Amino acid sequence: MDVITLLTAYFASVNFVGFALMGIDKYKAKKRAFRIPEATLFIIAVIGGSVGSLIGMYTFRHKTRHRKFVIGMPLILVLQIALALAVFYAPVEIKIL
Repeated sequence: MDVITLLTAYFASVNFVGFALMGIDKYKAKKRAFRIPEATLFIIAVIGGSVGSLIGMYTFRHKTRHRKFVIGMPLILVLQIALALAVFYAPVEIKIL
């Protein structure tokens, strides 16, 4: 398996988890059951699931009144995009010994 396939599978999986956790937490909130900690939702976003988490937030209308989610999730996504662009456009230095 090549690197692109592995990265695609990883990001698809973690974004699916982010989306699903938003839906599960919304369901648990309605049922007044044990909730998923906010830190867990943010960790999933930070490790690459920010797109799925954002889509889940607005699909399930969950955490959309919480300022730290409305600002934090898009901020995480912007930082991830900036990091990806920095890595992609970084000059490659080849040293010959």
